[in-house]
Amino acid sequence: MPELTSLVGARRAATLERRLSDAATAFAAERYPEARSILGPVVAEVPDLPEARELYGLTLYRLGRWRDAAKELNAFVELSGGSTEQHPVLADCYRALGRHKEVARLWLELKDASPTGELVTEGRIVAAGSLADQGELADAILLLGKGFSLPKHAKEHQLRRAYALADLYERAGDLPQARELFTRIVRIEADYLDAAERAAGLG
Repeated sequence: MPELTSLVGARRAATLERRLSDAATAFAAERYPEARSILGPVVAEVPDLPEARELYGLTLYRLGRWRDAAKELNAFVELSGGSTEQHPVLADCYRALGRHKEVARLWLELKDASPTGELVTEGRIVAAGSLADQGELADAILLLGKGFSLPKHAKEHQLRRAYALADLYERAGDLPQARELFTRIVRIEADYLDAAERAAGLG
């Protein structure tokens, strides 16, 4: 990855590093418009800095700017030498834009790269959601459910997968499966999203 100093020199790099740090702080505090206002000029000045393109893309994603976010995250992928770290977010941008073939392509790339379990799960959830958007609920359920069982001490990404799968069961009309899975989620984490209300509503 290009280093900031090599792109703009040591003195300017120090200023831009402070701006990037300020943007990261704003992003972490969910002050996304502030982060965007800081990052826009930085990206314009150093478009070859992958860290800036990545954070700018994530900020635009949080603001619902799907097309702009996809542009920045694609630049991050290219500048980082093909990183799949933000593939789930990039895929979700394409899902929002109705570009389902791009979602499928990114899911295959992510699956083949086999990074962390958390990252693959996020990509799987987006890919399944894309299938569901196209009316392919059976395939979406297969993608999320195959080989998956919710452990008693589930981690966050496992709960997210279970919740998404329960939602798909409900959408497909398999209410007993949806109720059972929502109930299992509640047993593990009583206040997880609206799982308790949804389980009760299917009772």
